[in-house]
Amino acid sequence: MTDTASAADAPGKRGSSARWLALAVIALAQLMVVLDATIVTIALPFAQRDLEISQGNTQWVMTAYTLIFGGLLLLGGRMADYLGRRNIFIAGLIGFAAASALAGLAQNGAQLFVGRGLQGAFAALLAPAALSLVSVTFTEAKERATAFSIFAGISAAGAAIGLLAGGALTEYASWRWTLLVNAPIAIIALIGALTFVLKDVPAPRTGGYDVPGAVSVTFGLVAIVYGFSRAAEDGWTAGSTLGLLAVGVVLLAVFVGVERRSTNPLLPLRIPGEINRGGALIVALLVPIAMFAMFLFLSFYFQNTLGYTPLKAGVAFLPFPIGIAISAGITSTLLPKLGPRPLMLAGAVLGTIGLLWLAQLGFGDGYAFSVLPAQSLIALGMGPLFVGMQAVALHQVDEQDSGVASALLNAAQQVGGAVGTALLTTISVQVAKDYVIDNPTVSDLAARASIHSYDVAFYVGAGFFLAAIPVIALMIRDKPENLIEGAEDDVKVPMAV
Repeated sequence: MTDTASAADAPGKRGSSARWLALAVIALAQLMVVLDATIVTIALPFAQRDLEISQGNTQWVMTAYTLIFGGLLLLGGRMADYLGRRNIFIAGLIGFAAASALAGLAQNGAQLFVGRGLQGAFAALLAPAALSLVSVTFTEAKERATAFSIFAGISAAGAAIGLLAGGALTEYASWRWTLLVNAPIAIIALIGALTFVLKDVPAPRTGGYDVPGAVSVTFGLVAIVYGFSRAAEDGWTAGSTLGLLAVGVVLLAVFVGVERRSTNPLLPLRIPGEINRGGALIVALLVPIAMFAMFLFLSFYFQNTLGYTPLKAGVAFLPFPIGIAISAGITSTLLPKLGPRPLMLAGAVLGTIGLLWLAQLGFGDGYAFSVLPAQSLIALGMGPLFVGMQAVALHQVDEQDSGVASALLNAAQQVGGAVGTALLTTISVQVAKDYVIDNPTVSDLAARASIHSYDVAFYVGAGFFLAAIPVIALMIRDKPENLIEGAEDDVKVPMAV
């Protein structure tokens, strides 16, 4: 039967425990989506050898996922609004499990690339549906802050957990299990979704799906993400890089024009236009660039410089999710009292200090004194940044727009991650080459050049954390009472029970 109560009322009919069980299911799905961006990183050399993938094509194992994921996010978010968030969540789980099995059982490179692309497509359904389900399920201020802290902690820590899981699975099972492991996880989440996640009534739709908007933004985001991916290999001034970025910018400009005139827009411009949400989206672009500086180059440092095994390299990242869990929990307690701005500012400052600390790495330094303290500072900073960012990006969003608002936040993070990977890889490669040319007689030249290039990348990453500080200070203006009002008046979603 159907109940037209608000999201706050409907879950309550099944008790508070039902909401937290639903959150556990949603969080499990989110973890699967996030860690899948990194879980295959350590397994890449093994997959490349087994499937005889050329060096030039290896990047497609990563790029196929991020390209399709980033490009389809807004469309996936709008589908969640119009077809039901739970329905799209379940469809995403089924599709992700099948795509993971296809990729894990691939017999050649092409099958692996197709499987990874399909994973990205179904992740574009899962991610916005998951975040909007959290938003509509938890409307009481303290519960909402706690739910967002759990979800944000998983979002921020998922990449590190992916490296840990990828290292363990590669070392003790097979590279294939870095992909196949998603199938049983998705099935467990599917059973949980059918049992604990409440049905929602889709938002009323007065027009079509805004096909021109969907096409322009999808291909625009794909061009932007792929352009940054090409920059890492071809260089920033290459015709392929500049052409893709130009096409992407033009298509996104076309998308804005289409949305201004559409009676049923894919992305109502009032969503990014509100100053707090706009600030949260800018932070969502900047923070992944800085975070990827740590993940990408510490992974190289652990394995190439310190000689860690894949599993040991994964374990070396373990303080990161632990630190995020601690800081996200603290943030959930303080957010309703202090509001997001001071907490996010503190997070950005901690992240800046942590990356500046990492940038002091030198030849012969070890993990305990040079990496662990810096990694811990960054982790403690990521908790308040992600919790605050997600809370601000989704508060006081009309119920019919919660899916696309969630998708916009995810898209900003995906583009930021692509920018970070391409920008920092390009810089580090050039810096290492210059170091070798300038210091031809130095002992252990290759190792010293690598560490120097990592240090420069850490400095650049710290700059992006630093750039987030004025954005937070000037644009994140929500006070605690605003978030409480947002929690109570935010998303009124008819639920079916």
